[in-house]
Amino acid sequence: MKRVEVVFIPSPGVGHLVSTLEFAKLLINRDNRLSITVLVIKFPNTDEKIQALSSAFDLENLHVINLPECTYVSSTPDGSYSASALAETQKPNVKEAVSNINGQLAAFVVDMFCTTMIDVANEFGVPSLLYFTSGIAYLGLVLHLHRLLENNLEATRLLLQQDELDIPSFFNPVPTNTLPTVILRKKWESDFINHVRGLKKASGIIVNSFHELEPHAAHSFLEDSGLCGLPIYPVGPILNLETKLKPEPKPNGIIDSNDTIKWLDDQPHSSVIFICFGSMGAFDEDQVREIAHAIEKSGARFLWSMRKPPPKGTMGPVSDYPLCDMVAVLPEGFLDRTVEIGRFVGWAPQVQVLAHPATGGFVSHCGWNSTLESIYHGVPIATWPLLAEQQTNAFELVHELKMGVEIALDYRMEYDVGSNYLLTADKIERGIRSVMNKNGEIRKKVKEMSEQSRKTLLEGGSSYTCVSHLIDYIINQV
Repeated sequence: MKRVEVVFIPSPGVGHLVSTLEFAKLLINRDNRLSITVLVIKFPNTDEKIQALSSAFDLENLHVINLPECTYVSSTPDGSYSASALAETQKPNVKEAVSNINGQLAAFVVDMFCTTMIDVANEFGVPSLLYFTSGIAYLGLVLHLHRLLENNLEATRLLLQQDELDIPSFFNPVPTNTLPTVILRKKWESDFINHVRGLKKASGIIVNSFHELEPHAAHSFLEDSGLCGLPIYPVGPILNLETKLKPEPKPNGIIDSNDTIKWLDDQPHSSVIFICFGSMGAFDEDQVREIAHAIEKSGARFLWSMRKPPPKGTMGPVSDYPLCDMVAVLPEGFLDRTVEIGRFVGWAPQVQVLAHPATGGFVSHCGWNSTLESIYHGVPIATWPLLAEQQTNAFELVHELKMGVEIALDYRMEYDVGSNYLLTADKIERGIRSVMNKNGEIRKKVKEMSEQSRKTLLEGGSSYTCVSHLIDYIINQV
């Protein structure tokens, strides 16, 4: 039988790209009638990691094409790039790449920030499916707020001035200060409305989550068919469990991270707290010292992915600390006092660390990929969100799913929103002690959900069934 061609267009950025590639790989492994081409958009001046990562996924029925960089000028005051605006510049390159694909084109699968590519799919006469890289509850929140805004803009503005909101996809009222950053910014409504209108232009929404993890949120879509009007396919957890990203080059003098796993091998079971804040997580000296004081007072063994922020007033990437800078930033004598119980790394092999039996807790920024990885490996989370929708994820983990403890729920790196503050050592210490409680209900629940996250993608599981329905839909388009 002739293969059916599907085009995937992920958003720029490692987190979205890896999740998309893993999902594409899952589809071709499930059905050999599918052939997938992934068109990779890169942020300007990105390093070689993206290209190397893409190459690792180039398989017989999965082809990865790195699109050429386009001339793009940032329109934001801080010089940052908009994924959706960057996608718009890539339309000509996407049209050319798709025109060169042989075979029966069936569908596009576009990232939640690449909905402009639905226009291209329409030109080729095929449907588009949206790949939503956050959870079901967050999808419900976005769609519900969009409906409120379109029905009555002024009433919604007044509603958002309250302390809490009732959101159908959440069982508990959601504190306004844990809403995604885009909603708390001034003059956000127009961009948000246009973004969600783009989501609704798709023929269906694929969500990187699963029914067993978010049962209330999943059920809310069944109860409110007018919320979206589209089929929802929870197909997760889609995780990158095998492909190992290469560590970033180390500055001279940094404590070498090559022995990270070997060091974990020598630690007692569930004794190490892993502290890691994703690819953008880095703090100034005052906050670093508070974290260090908290670790020392807790007495916990620790593995700390400690990253150096760019110079103040710049938008550069975070980097690893040279040893001399690390000594200057940490409390005096801290390295000597903790040498037997702790290790520092810059870039961290996160999946390997979370999978290790010595890891007992995770201080995390609550990015959705990190959240799924931690649950999959049965490691409870102490929440410290930084940006985007991470505050909403943190609230869901602590109050909806009961699989996390709170260090903070409303902390944000984005200064224009105004909730960036110094988290004290006492609060961080309480979070570490709580998440490392070996007999707690949270740990028990995370372990149970770890089993569910493995079963759901096996035959008979809810995600396995959703993937089957999705494949049937794609095949039937030809």
